[in-house]
Amino acid sequence: MNVYDTLVAGGVLMIPILGCSLLATMIIIERLWSLRASRIAPPSLAEEVCELIQQGQVNLFWLESHSPLGGVLAAGLRNARLGQDAVRARLQESATAVIHDMERFLSPLGTIASITPLIGLLGTVVGMIQVFAVIVGAEGAQRTSELAGGISQALVTTAAGLAVAIPALMFHRYFQRRVEAITVRMEEQAGRMVEFLAHHSGDLTLAERHEPRGERA
Repeated sequence: MNVYDTLVAGGVLMIPILGCSLLATMIIIERLWSLRASRIAPPSLAEEVCELIQQGQVNLFWLESHSPLGGVLAAGLRNARLGQDAVRARLQESATAVIHDMERFLSPLGTIASITPLIGLLGTVVGMIQVFAVIVGAEGAQRTSELAGGISQALVTTAAGLAVAIPALMFHRYFQRRVEAITVRMEEQAGRMVEFLAHHSGDLTLAERHEPRGERA
């Protein structure tokens, strides 16, 4: 039995399972590309910002367009003159938005991991109902093809549901862990910048217009 025959044997419930498989694949590929630590929270960005503060100026336009972490740090720098509490509050607000963006599509992926085994189980139940309906028929013993069809649907849908759910669940847990790791990195870098500002806030000059990094207004 080839792949096509196997899918056909699964019956109409293979359609939502295949749909979930396609959606899960798209989400996994998109999140693998988007949830790169180097893109969201470059490891040396806080140090670069501290150096620019020492030089006397930070270009907020460059910082905000640099990375999501850059946007968080820029939000904190805008409140630098209001004290550390204001800076920390603004950093927290901005970081919350970034974390929310990192968690995008993880809920649908988790849902797919949860519902596809249930769809497979439903296919199993439907297949067994068909089998028993044939058995109780007057010519049940001779209708082997229909019996085989019901059993095939029961087995194929269960296997397909699990085949989609297992990798979806694995990637869902993996992405959750990656979001946590990136969040910790962001918190560490933001903390370093706040600590640096506590001793060098008087050196800070902010530029808003688009200009090369480190260039003074």
